[in-house]
Amino acid sequence: MSVLPSSVLKVSSGLLCGCLCWLQGASLSALAAEPTSQPASLPPLVKTAPVAPPVILPKEGEYTLGPGDRFKVDVFQAAELSGEHQVLVDGSVGFPLIGVVKVQGKTIPELTQTLSQQYGRYIKRPVVTVYLTSPRPLNITLAGEINRPGAYNIAINQGQKFPYLTDIIQEAGGLTPVADISQVEVRRQAGKETEYYRVNLWELLQNGDKRQNITLRDGDVVRVPSKQQTDPEEVRQLADANFGIRFDQEINVAVVGEVFRPGSYKLTPATRASNIGEVGGGGGGAAGGTNASKTIPVRLTQAIQEAGGIRPQADIRNVTVRRKNRSGQEELISVNLWELINVGNLEKDIILQSGDIVSVPQATAISPKEFDALSSANFSPRTIRVNVTGEVKSPGLREMPPNSTLNQAILAGGGFNPTRADEERVELVRLNPDGTVTKLSVKPDFGEGVNPENNPTLRDNDVIVVHTNTLTTTTQTIGTVLSPIGAILGGGLFSIINLFD
Repeated sequence: MSVLPSSVLKVSSGLLCGCLCWLQGASLSALAAEPTSQPASLPPLVKTAPVAPPVILPKEGEYTLGPGDRFKVDVFQAAELSGEHQVLVDGSVGFPLIGVVKVQGKTIPELTQTLSQQYGRYIKRPVVTVYLTSPRPLNITLAGEINRPGAYNIAINQGQKFPYLTDIIQEAGGLTPVADISQVEVRRQAGKETEYYRVNLWELLQNGDKRQNITLRDGDVVRVPSKQQTDPEEVRQLADANFGIRFDQEINVAVVGEVFRPGSYKLTPATRASNIGEVGGGGGGAAGGTNASKTIPVRLTQAIQEAGGIRPQADIRNVTVRRKNRSGQEELISVNLWELINVGNLEKDIILQSGDIVSVPQATAISPKEFDALSSANFSPRTIRVNVTGEVKSPGLREMPPNSTLNQAILAGGGFNPTRADEERVELVRLNPDGTVTKLSVKPDFGEGVNPENNPTLRDNDVIVVHTNTLTTTTQTIGTVLSPIGAILGGGLFSIINLFD
């Protein structure tokens, strides 16, 4: 064993100490250079999509035989050994000369090799050909956020491929709005073992990854899990997908709170005509396209409108939708409908599903500007009722469009009575939601537009009182006073005149 000289050891130790000192100094300088407080301007935060769990796709294998399959065997120059066979319930088939063979779970090439080996004991270099004539129906089970979950028997014709995952989902009525298609689970039996796979159909929709649209096999179990929180943008994309959310059936929802007719409602999706094939290369290239109908899903505003519309004190900024998924878990979705009517955010008009409970709370205060905007919204009442009384030509209850004005209501009542109406003073009586009554004296001006002083906008159940003018009131008073005297004298006012004759 060789020993290094002490001089070399000293130099090495000196270099090591120097390196350690340099590293320590660099660390201290880096700490000193690091700011102790957060910079004044930071880059904006970027909203990133949640990380999906790893995707495990099954390998695309060949068809495996099972009970119910029919296939044909041709043995070259041995017609007595050729013929059509069906796989029995126990997965076996009886063949001439070689007897019963277990074929369940074998592919066509594997069965060809097995038969070639078996007939090779009796025939020198046999030429065996096996081909499938009638595949058995596939039994596939769908569970989770599917419109019609359950077991499905899918028939496969000769030469047809296995059904795709999206085809089976579409066959089962599509998805529900709370479906999480980023982690669809597929359970498959492979012999005595069970294999588990996970598929991300979002990659198919957004990036066109066709590998995610796997083909299914007999006995597969597909489960679509529930999302913890509904994303309106994802729901909109699923509504456009051919295997996504379908809306061809009516749904049952409840609407409570600040609406005119709270209760349970059955809502039917609307349909509208659409033109298919107008874009180049689509729809078979027919000139002018093909007319078809498109189903429009039931949205939040449609349910509120069906319930009579919102009341004047509705708080549309805090509307809630209570929803349950297939596993029984409940989700509370908060919706700000003010963003829908103020900035046109269509995502706020969320798509509803059967069983949803819509709740519209009461607002503490609403400004006149907000009230006018709410009155024009499509989920407000289509008409308001205004009672026009007093000295108008046709007094009574009138149904008018929202945001109608005082002048419009007077004109709807036929206008002022020209000989009796006090056109300088009209009284507006309003019943507030808290039970109080507000009275406002207005001097009408038919030359004014919307004006809170001379031509205010009206609300539902407002009462307009047109008073009698002073001359008519005085005449009526004199007539009331003199009528008893005239009756005594037997001639009314003319009897009094006769006293001076």
